[in-house]
Amino acid sequence: MADIMKVHGSALSTAAQRVFACLYEKELEFEFIPVNMAVGEHKKEPFLALNPFGQVPAFEQGDLKLFESRAITQYIAHGYADKGTPLVIPGKQMATLSVWMEVEAHQFDPVASKLNWELVFKPMFGIPTDNAAVEENEAKLVKVLDIYESRLAQSKYLGGDIFTLADLHHLPNISCAMRTQVKKLFDSRPHVSAWVADITSRPAWSKVVAMNK
Repeated sequence: MADIMKVHGSALSTAAQRVFACLYEKELEFEFIPVNMAVGEHKKEPFLALNPFGQVPAFEQGDLKLFESRAITQYIAHGYADKGTPLVIPGKQMATLSVWMEVEAHQFDPVASKLNWELVFKPMFGIPTDNAAVEENEAKLVKVLDIYESRLAQSKYLGGDIFTLADLHHLPNISCAMRTQVKKLFDSRPHVSAWVADITSRPAWSKVVAMNK
């Protein structure tokens, strides 16, 4: 019997949510091991033995230990290609999919994460929102979403015509953003809006959302 997959993290963490979404899409069993970030468990041993950077999530399967959410999802998607939703595309199309995975990591995530920190997490922790940072990052997000609108006019999903990791990796930050004033930036672009409605309604993502209820 294969070793059980263990995910150490917080159900609130957008990075951990990426991994949960991937596991649910793949219909794989896993053990969720909560890390109490409020008391700094992620900054001390034994967690640092799993991720020396002290960030969630961390992943274990037997003697395999991984960190960085996107690396974990790629391991799961490629390692369990025959299970659940494919999430990756064989051959030449994988190169295009990889481009959009990089776009999410380097163009979308930094801006969306900053906006969610200011508009969702700061209020949650009783910290004042920096309105200048919100304005600056909204302007950056507009540029990214204009490019997405153009891409999604050509294909149903970012990586091609099927739902893949390129789409899945966006889910945590999009789900957060849709609870804020930033929602209007997604809603005002018809192809982006349809894509958001599609990916956020997936049963696997609903399971991730339910983890915080």
